[in-house]
Amino acid sequence: MLTRIISGTVGAAIMAVVLYFHDTIVLPIAVGAMIVVMLFELLRAVKLEKCLPILIAVEGCGIVMPQLYSCYYYADKVKGDRIIKIDGAVTLAAFAVTLAAAFIVFVTWLKKHKEIRYEQVFFALAAMVLVPQAMSTMVRIDRMNEEHGLFLLIMGLCGAWIADTGAYFTGVAFGKHKLCPEISPKKTIEGFIGGITFTGIAYAAAFSLRSGFTAERAIIAFVIGAVCAVIGTVGDLSASMVKRQIGFKDYGKIMPGHGGLMDRFDSVLFVLPTFYIMIAVVLEDHSVGGLLG
Repeated sequence: MLTRIISGTVGAAIMAVVLYFHDTIVLPIAVGAMIVVMLFELLRAVKLEKCLPILIAVEGCGIVMPQLYSCYYYADKVKGDRIIKIDGAVTLAAFAVTLAAAFIVFVTWLKKHKEIRYEQVFFALAAMVLVPQAMSTMVRIDRMNEEHGLFLLIMGLCGAWIADTGAYFTGVAFGKHKLCPEISPKKTIEGFIGGITFTGIAYAAAFSLRSGFTAERAIIAFVIGAVCAVIGTVGDLSASMVKRQIGFKDYGKIMPGHGGLMDRFDSVLFVLPTFYIMIAVVLEDHSVGGLLG
């Protein structure tokens, strides 16, 4: 327990430093470093971490993504038609990098087809797309609004973790019916409902404290929080199912007592993109009265 507390405290301190320098190059670099570790953990899970061409291609793609999106949002401060051109250029660059990395993976597979199976290849490709794109959403969220970017980033990250906390305490107090006993024996339906409710209330309170209370704002925030809780649970169960089928207890040991970064951010991979899409839609739709005032 002490080891778990210490490693959790160290992790929280590092995250706090990164968030403090969120509007600098520190954030995309930190996100890139996290992506590298998470991709390595996933490649190791399917025994591809020692295949250097695939490792370099996948990791290279992962490192580049947050830097590309960071460049776009810094350039986005320039008003005018250039923004559209930059946006298209970044999207094209991200696609080109992903395609080039996938090409290297397939060529390597062709050369080593007797050693590497298709399940390993497509798992690596899926990880190469999901992890960098999902984690790079941290940069997108932070840069999407100059005034509220940090607040939104914190809420996006907390979307999954608040749900876990609410589900845990509700499950301990009222849990009787198992949610997915073969995948995650400790999760209960009551805890799942409690996590959704707790997250929705926390979001409604946070956005109301940030921008002032209105019924419309509280309802929108509650819905966003509830959706994030549902999506986060799906992400958590999906990662647990992969571990069970592979035969892993944890993806890594970088955080003693907690496992690897994939163990800590499995639900975040699903929550961050979902949160980003919902916030982007709400901010663009002026008819909702403004979530952030």
